[in-house]
Amino acid sequence: MNSLWLRSLWLVLAGTVFFASVGLTAVWAPDLPLDELKARWAQPPSTFIEINGQQVHLRDEGPRHDPLPILLVHGTSASLHTWQGWAEGLRGERRVVRFDLPGFGLTGPNRQNDYSIERYVLFVRSVAARLGIDRFVIAGNSLGGQVAWATAAALPQRVDRLILVDAAGLAGAAGDVPLAFRVARLPVLRNVAPYALPRGLVEGSLRRLYGDPGKVTPQLVDLYSDMARREGNRAALARQIEQAADGPDPAALAKIRVPTLVLWGGRDRLLPPSLGERFARDIPGARLVVLEELGHMPQEEDPGRTLAEVRRFLGS
Repeated sequence: MNSLWLRSLWLVLAGTVFFASVGLTAVWAPDLPLDELKARWAQPPSTFIEINGQQVHLRDEGPRHDPLPILLVHGTSASLHTWQGWAEGLRGERRVVRFDLPGFGLTGPNRQNDYSIERYVLFVRSVAARLGIDRFVIAGNSLGGQVAWATAAALPQRVDRLILVDAAGLAGAAGDVPLAFRVARLPVLRNVAPYALPRGLVEGSLRRLYGDPGKVTPQLVDLYSDMARREGNRAALARQIEQAADGPDPAALAKIRVPTLVLWGGRDRLLPPSLGERFARDIPGARLVVLEELGHMPQEEDPGRTLAEVRRFLGS
């Protein structure tokens, strides 16, 4: 038996014991109706637009005359809300577009059950076309960072600048993966996941993703719990994780020729700062900024500090 198999077996046993010990009723968390979630999490300026036959949750703020709108792409199990601080700071002077990717947030699963990076790049292109945006700045965190750099590589004529925030997409990158993601990978526990979502599991995963776990509030746990419980999202997460290994070749990074800012949390346990160094090395001319006390989602944990770096980059 190899160590990976043993760890997987341990997780299965631990999960089984957990559900048996606390009782399924204590962690019962069925899907929530979309209309109920909209009432809480899709207040103005939220809107829904049709992209490839799917209703996409989107916020489009700021002056429409901006020649280079900023597209913000969230990470795994997150939503457009992760960019709230950046949107508030930028929308007075820049057009800021953020959306829930298919499989996440209020957008929910797509008909194709396809959450590959290639599909997400096509999705970004479709959103830009639907909004009449020809050229844009794109920023992404984690999975969204991988979508952002893949978009810059695939659509060089459309991307003006690139901002990577603790981006995914480099082989062998995963470090301390939160338990919620590990559960989604395991067939036995994955069969239970659509019906049970312990609040402590969500809170614990968020605390591991933050540099300062004390910044994880009950309201933040509510948000991530509710987004996970949107109908179909938990099954989509499992499918997205299955497809994650089939992303674009990182060799494409060398072909990116747009100004690039690489922002990284120094306390990122999932994707350590050494990966930020690799992105900065592999993308010609990229600039790396490591924010030592922040974690995997620095734009959410400290929007003011990260936005200061973004303003500096956009003004350069």
